[in-house]
Amino acid sequence: MPGPDATPKFDAMPEPAFPTPAAEAAPPWRRMAFEIGPLAVFFVANQTSGIMVATALFMAAAVIAVGLSWRVEKRVPLMPLISAAFVVLFGGLTLALDDELFIKIKPTVVNLLFAGAILVGLALRQDILKIVIGGVMHLTDQGWRILSLRWAAFFVFLAIVNEIVWRNSSTEFWAGFKLFGIFPMTLAFGLAQIPLALRYAPAEDGGEAAAAEPSPGDDPATRP
Repeated sequence: MPGPDATPKFDAMPEPAFPTPAAEAAPPWRRMAFEIGPLAVFFVANQTSGIMVATALFMAAAVIAVGLSWRVEKRVPLMPLISAAFVVLFGGLTLALDDELFIKIKPTVVNLLFAGAILVGLALRQDILKIVIGGVMHLTDQGWRILSLRWAAFFVFLAIVNEIVWRNSSTEFWAGFKLFGIFPMTLAFGLAQIPLALRYAPAEDGGEAAAAEPSPGDDPATRP
């Protein structure tokens, strides 16, 4: 009988920009494999067997990746979990209706959903990104707002790019672009946010707030 640790823990964070404590303890290649694996399966299967077979294998690979993440790291990253759920949903529609449109618009829908959730949260004074990864990163309120707006804009950008590519390219090119285009762009964008994270770290972490505090020599009341 499974023990109390068998309950999956959902790790709320957008991959691959910010590593979780479990990801930091695990070899980096492992988390990367969980991310790239299903995309690689989809790309290879599409090249060899066509979009329908690739979609079925993509669904299976996404579910397996989530299962392996829980089994190996005892937690499931929330964003890949949501993405896998949409893979199953849109992949199922693709197979049931024999229409590749659904699997092609899946990235558009998911990215717009992420962007919309962030923007609605900001409008309601609830920073979704802070709620999701606040246990991993520590920023000032202004830092969280800037980071949230950047990620929302980037998600919209990815949705637009996906629409342009699948509407104007072959299925083979689109499948390759998901692996060799979208994933590297997301990784690069996440890494590009490191200076912002350092600048808007709280005072106790030596960030902008700490830099703004005057030293005793700068205080007019302490000058000779």
